[in-house]
Amino acid sequence: MKNQFSLNIKTPCTENFNDFSSTRKGGFCNSCSREVIDFSKMNSTEIINYFKTNSTKNTCGRFNSSQLKTYNYSVKRKSISYISGIAFAFLTLFSFTKTQGQDLKNKTRISDNNPSELKVASAQNNITVKGIVSESGVPLPGANIVLQGTTIGTSTDFDGNFEFPVALKKGDVLVFSYIGFTSKKVVIRDQKSANDIALKVNLKMDGCVLMGKVAVKKVYSSKRN
Repeated sequence: MKNQFSLNIKTPCTENFNDFSSTRKGGFCNSCSREVIDFSKMNSTEIINYFKTNSTKNTCGRFNSSQLKTYNYSVKRKSISYISGIAFAFLTLFSFTKTQGQDLKNKTRISDNNPSELKVASAQNNITVKGIVSESGVPLPGANIVLQGTTIGTSTDFDGNFEFPVALKKGDVLVFSYIGFTSKKVVIRDQKSANDIALKVNLKMDGCVLMGKVAVKKVYSSKRN
């Protein structure tokens, strides 16, 4: 049986981890009177094992931005039909909301790599944009897509899917962003080219460290081997 969970931080913490009193798993934050688990020193296997064996309802953690992603693993079907208590932390980003406590430098980079594809279709003289936003093949839930110069936008769902809420025209620019990643700008092409071309977006990770409370939601489990 296959399982997966995603890790993200809803509201990054502004406290300095280096000021915390050391504990066996990380540090103790006096401001919120709780232990902050230092996941930044763990590998993927250790992170998976932690969330398999611990209730995360009140977990605060410190992560490298590269660790805030979707984790996949398999368990034997005969042991249990599903894992309860395993959760994913998710980040909901709104197109016009700034994340407090983080000064992430947004950089525009164009790549011919293939981590994300936008399927572009035209309707009369307008262009409708929809697709999947991912990084290295991993969907990014809660990624921001905003029409540049406006507050019009949307966010990706759990599977990284989105459909922009308004029709666009040639020359419009969509800005894709996700916490811990550099942003990306995509220029919408004309109607003719939109029929044949797939726009490609690569959100590159920033090298920052994020810390905050982990939001909890039950993970999806697949019965397929």
